[in-house]
Amino acid sequence: MISPSVAIVILNYNGSNYLQRFLPPVLASTYANKRVVVADNASIDDSIEVLQKEFPSVELITLDKNYGFAEGYNQALKQVTADYYVLLNSDVEVTPAWIEPIIELMESDSKIATCQPKILFYYEQHLFEYAGAAGGWIDHLGYPFSRGRVFDVCETDTGQYNNTAPIFWASGAAMFIRSEIFHEAGGFDGFFFAHMEEIDLCWRIQLMGYNIMCVPSSVVYHIGGGTLPKGNTRKVFLNFRNNLIMLGKNLPWNEKIWKFPLRIFLDALFAWKSLLSGFSESFIAVFKAHLAVFKWCISCKSNNKYTRVPMKKMQGVYRGSLIWQHFIKKKTRFSEIVKKNF
Repeated sequence: MISPSVAIVILNYNGSNYLQRFLPPVLASTYANKRVVVADNASIDDSIEVLQKEFPSVELITLDKNYGFAEGYNQALKQVTADYYVLLNSDVEVTPAWIEPIIELMESDSKIATCQPKILFYYEQHLFEYAGAAGGWIDHLGYPFSRGRVFDVCETDTGQYNNTAPIFWASGAAMFIRSEIFHEAGGFDGFFFAHMEEIDLCWRIQLMGYNIMCVPSSVVYHIGGGTLPKGNTRKVFLNFRNNLIMLGKNLPWNEKIWKFPLRIFLDALFAWKSLLSGFSESFIAVFKAHLAVFKWCISCKSNNKYTRVPMKKMQGVYRGSLIWQHFIKKKTRFSEIVKKNF
């Protein structure tokens, strides 16, 4: 029996050092029916030369400009044919048999559209990594967190989240997705550029009636922060803007009418706290993000054509407030906040 085809697609921008370090383990993956594709986002370093000289077996797609993460993948995946896509960050180190457990699960259930492995921190491999950890969740106000990561606190991996489990969103750092579902859902929202685009896509995929899972028997190690370092004002802008736009696109009206203003208020509190703490750049970034959201609302740039459902009916949603649990009650572990055995 022929295994389904898997295309591992790595979006690269000025990451020749990552390609040299992390492509060999990808090529050594034990899954047989795979192809490895690098889509280059108009890099100005020696990435293309490195690929052509050192990795001739890797397929190369050259994009005409830097489209960012979201639209970069949209453009690249128009040119890739496979049963499954694996969207893999260039700064991820994979383990030999990381593909098989996830494909086996997805092949066993056609309602599973998207999966992620367990993602650990490359430099401290006993810690979960910020971008996804052991599967993404979201609270009822739209704040994302993960099994193993609450805001900036990443837990030590002691096997506490080693069960395969349903989640709200799969990390774009190592996302497995059925190719036909990616295209049917409309791909990523290119307007996002980077940050939150995978959560937005997974939200739409759930609205389509599909499930999203984390498969911790598959393990990868992520450096993280390679494109926009933590604390970067551009990152602050994109996170605040894209999170609000995601809510505007996907919430039903009876939830949007009160959650959207409340989130604007909470964002403003963060901005003023940043200003009073001496971080005026973050204050300005949040203000610019809110202005951009207002402009987006006027233009109505939404690619969600699916019927919205209450968040409480979706998997991977914490019905309480993550802000309250973390900042007021000082809870730092996923298992302290989500009491069910996930």
